[in-house]
Amino acid sequence: MSTTGGNKAIFAALAANLGIALVKIIAWAFSGSASMLAEGVHSIADSANQLLLLLGGRQSKKAADEEHPFGYGRERYVYAFVVSIILFSIGGVFSLYEGIGKIQHPHELDNWWLPMLVLVIAIVLESFSLRTALREARPHKGDQGWFSFIRRAKAPELPVLLLEDTAALTGLVLAFFGVGLTVVTGNSLFDALGTVLIGVLLILVAIILGIETKSLLVGEGASASDTEAIRKAITGGPEVESIIHMKTLYLGPEELLVGVKVALSGRMLLADVASAINAVEARIRAAVPVARVIYVEPDVWVEPGAVSPATDTIVIRAAD
Repeated sequence: MSTTGGNKAIFAALAANLGIALVKIIAWAFSGSASMLAEGVHSIADSANQLLLLLGGRQSKKAADEEHPFGYGRERYVYAFVVSIILFSIGGVFSLYEGIGKIQHPHELDNWWLPMLVLVIAIVLESFSLRTALREARPHKGDQGWFSFIRRAKAPELPVLLLEDTAALTGLVLAFFGVGLTVVTGNSLFDALGTVLIGVLLILVAIILGIETKSLLVGEGASASDTEAIRKAITGGPEVESIIHMKTLYLGPEELLVGVKVALSGRMLLADVASAINAVEARIRAAVPVARVIYVEPDVWVEPGAVSPATDTIVIRAAD
């Protein structure tokens, strides 16, 4: 997935969150609502997260060098993982701390209409941000469900924004009901409980995000459909008798490494082997354009236990 769509959604979310954070903090200062403070800190953390995603995208474009011969594509995964840590610590843990504090030391709401008005405006703005993320992600999602897209996407920006915006919108609704029930009943416990629920929500989202980005950092291979397409491309010409083994690895969201050992005819000349390898590489790139780094190792397949015609020795072939 290109970063273009991701960046558009990031800028939309950043603009919305900066504005929302400002009005939330102002509303908290005049009303004393714990939910508003938690939501304000949440929006500030989200704004920082979007800046980190933009920075990760920029860092990932650095050219490969001697120290990093495969480039810096995984920078985007690193910054996405940092986002999950910030969402957990600054967003979730702070909200829990503030909510528990308000349960232990209740505080009456002042100017209750102000946080209610701010929450309604924030819900509208956050809905716009989520709508932008959904629109940008839909072409990349294809026939997958949204949960599957978040699980399987190799580019982290849009899944991160989808989780962030969904959590933010849900948190705003929780804050709205918390403040609303406090206004109706006169009991500030509801405001504090809304803050605690926001903290629990953010921690859960951060854990999901952390698990998914950790998997990308450790290293994921091609999807099942791309793997099958690569296999068909390799065996789709007359040069290759069979695939002995193959491994794939994403070096970054838009760069897939393919390493494959193929069985060729033992009667081929060296020039023919080189031509066969070039043909295989061309077919792989045509089938899966993101496969940009390809290593093809030629071999002559001999059944284990058979006598090699080249050496008159019994072949013992390892699993790899």
